[in-house]
Amino acid sequence: RGVGKTTIARLLARALNCATGPTAEPCGTCPSCSDIAAGSALDVVEIDGASNTGVDNIRDLNAAVRYRPASGRFKIYIIDEVHMLSTAAFNALLKTLEEPPEHVKFIFATTEVQRLPATVVSRCQRYDFRRVKAGDVVPRLQSICAQEGVLVDTPALYLVAREGDGSMRDSLSVLDQVIAFGGERLDEADVASLLGVADRARTHQLLAAL
Repeated sequence: RGVGKTTIARLLARALNCATGPTAEPCGTCPSCSDIAAGSALDVVEIDGASNTGVDNIRDLNAAVRYRPASGRFKIYIIDEVHMLSTAAFNALLKTLEEPPEHVKFIFATTEVQRLPATVVSRCQRYDFRRVKAGDVVPRLQSICAQEGVLVDTPALYLVAREGDGSMRDSLSVLDQVIAFGGERLDEADVASLLGVADRARTHQLLAAL
């Protein structure tokens, strides 16, 4: 969670439907890219798997894929939390996945790939996302703090990133909490106290003593 699955899906949709594409570097300025970025593109449909678990939802989708895209090159369906679909829903989707129309692309995002039927996974290109490294999270947090006029030292931000546990979204939530409770000038001791986490130096001293 919080490692960019849905964001990457939207970027891939832009790459596929960009006026200069399909391209690895969508322009970001054409009507298709702008509409997808704004979430108003008719040809990019985002479906919440947790709210559309039934076979009837997938039957409606199967009926809709037959229609050509309104303006883009492809009609793209992004199904988030796809593991929440029922077994019957997966079975209903399988025929479309076996022989999808040329103008349709499916992008599935899930945190529990082991819950997907093998028959579905075998028909997909699979990409496993890893947790975001603290060294990549901290510069982003520093950029946000600079924009917001908040002074938080680097060791304190590493504590925030550690608490986020590899999730950029969770790290941002922790940063919001820290700023809300601690104000706009924070050091490592302040953040450690607010989060209730142990100081790494103390932990190292304890290990050395043992």
